[in-house]
Order: sequence, then C-alpha cells, then structure tokens
Amino acid sequence: MSPEGDRLPATTHVGAVRLQVADLDRSIGWYERVLGLRVHARRTGWATLGVPGAPLVELVERPGANPVRRRAHLGLFHYAILLPSRAALGQFLRHLASIDEPVGASDHLVSEALYLHDPDGLGIEVYADRPRSAWQHHAGELTIDTRPLDIQDVIASGGETAWNGMPAGTVMGHMHLHVGNLDRGAAFYRDGLGFDATVWSYPGALFLSAGGYHHHLGLNTWAGEDAPRPGENDARLLEWELILPDADSVEKAAARLQEAGHGADSSADGVRIPDPWGTTLLLRT
Repeated sequence: MSPEGDRLPATTHVGAVRLQVADLDRSIGWYERVLGLRVHARRTGWATLGVPGAPLVELVERPGANPVRRRAHLGLFHYAILLPSRAALGQFLRHLASIDEPVGASDHLVSEALYLHDPDGLGIEVYADRPRSAWQHHAGELTIDTRPLDIQDVIASGGETAWNGMPAGTVMGHMHLHVGNLDRGAAFYRDGLGFDATVWSYPGALFLSAGGYHHHLGLNTWAGEDAPRPGENDARLLEWELILPDADSVEKAAARLQEAGHGADSSADGVRIPDPWGTTLLLRT
C-alpha cells in the first residue's frame, strides 16, 4: 500500500503541536492540572508546555475563540501524547478519576488509549504502546481495532505510585486529522511526503507511519467530505511538527510535495507546507 520511491527515514517522529485557544490562563491551568504538563516558556498571549527536555504543546491565545464542535470541521481530530510505560498510563488514569475528569478509553491492540478534550474542545489522546512483538499483521496490514479498555487492569499496572505529572520520556506519539478525502490525503501524505500505509481497511480512516511504527498519522473522513475548514476565530490546530533526522531529509520531503504542486514556505524553523485542507505541516530537524 506504499508507492516506490523515497520514503521518510525510519527515525522520523512527530514533534510539538501549535494550538489556538480562547483563554491562555484557562488552558494553562487545565494542561497543568489535568495532563500534568509544565510551562517551559510564557509571554503575553503565548506559552509552551511539555515535559523536561521536550516541548509538546504551544498555545496561542485568540481571546474569545469559538470552542470546537465535535466533527464539525476539518483539521484536528486529536493529537496523541505517548507515555513511556503502561504503569504511567495506569497512574494517569487513577489521577483522572481522582479529579473527576471526563475521559474515554479504548484498547487498539497495538496500544491502550485514553481520550480527553481541553477547555476549548480540542481532542487529546494519551496512550501507551504494547510491545511491537505483540502487534499482529494480516496480508501485510497491521491489525488495529477499537475495543473496550480493561480499565481496572490498567489502573492496577500503576501500582501505588501517585501521579506526579507527565514523566520524562513522554513524547508526541502521533497526529490524527479530519480530512475531506482519503485518496487525496494519501496522495499528499503517503505518495508525496513519504509515509508508509500501515492500516487501510479501518472504516473511513487511513493510518500512516515511518519506520514500521503503528502510525504517526491517522486520517479520517468522519466529519464528512463536505465539512468546512475551521475559521480564523475558531479554536484549532495551527500547525504540527514532523521531525526528520537531517536537513537533507527535510529538503527531499519538501521537494516531493512541491513537485506534486504543493506550496512550501522555508524559514529558520524549517519548511511549512499546508495540506489540501489547509492544515499546516512543519518539517524540521
């Protein structure tokens, strides 16, 4: 399910996400209290949060921005924070229960996941992977499902250790986007950018990765092919980072997309390229 030609390097991974929010103080409070992220830097209308040594979320304030209505717009479905262990996931789940924070939960066979929404309604997944040796394939396709999570077993895996915020080793694991068409999404992210397809028969979705990971990127049409883009005054994903190992890899990936007719904007930060629905991807080292 992946074309011949240049592919993304196996060490490619997702970096930080940049989000537009309505109230910076409110968002920082929630991200600290609920997720256990720490503020790395802050100035008027802007802040970055993450774990030691790893910024994960950049917040940009647009006062009064409209909250997200689920599956109403193209763009962000959720961004996904990967914890370093199942024990950490269990400790986080016990913490959510202790503060009475609403949460969804699923077992995807390759991972165990929790789902939340921030104060603006932006979707967040927090998950832990199962060992790659436990992942299964059928006819070349990775087996992913959505099953009930064994909540009590996950909590038990955390032992008696109290949650003390996102631990060192936490990273941004993957992105999941609403798109208008899976074929066009595959043309941009698989054929152009260079991801490999890992799952293509999940209803209304396509999962893509580099280096054999279960997915660095999920695409879905669950908002509907005619769903609008978010507006300038909506809470939304402004851009997300894809980290490549060197400048040559960035240049090659950007060139493939440019050859396919997509505009690119180079700066000191890296190369920014909007996908067919206006979601900005930042390629950088």
